[in-house]
Amino acid sequence: MQFDLHMVLVIIAAAVATYATRIGGYVLITTMKRIPPRMEAALNAVPAAVLTTLVAPAFFDGGWDSKLALAAALVIGLRYSHMWMLAVSWVIVMAWRHTIGM
Repeated sequence: MQFDLHMVLVIIAAAVATYATRIGGYVLITTMKRIPPRMEAALNAVPAAVLTTLVAPAFFDGGWDSKLALAAALVIGLRYSHMWMLAVSWVIVMAWRHTIGM
């Protein structure tokens, strides 16, 4: 492998941009005396947005085993603990792949 100065500069620029965006949010919030309601609402929406970005591709690009497991996880997650949701979804995926195949 050769040393590529351009690639090193790109990696350093990406690291600086990532650090700046992360520390910028912290600095912004610590300088405020009170968090505005709209900002608080936006911050409260972050977990749902992150979960959606993880689950949506698995649902739409995955096979029927993934679709069925995610649907079961949704239904079970509304009534029971996370361990039951995980266990039942795992059993569905493994049973589907063992009996029907990928």
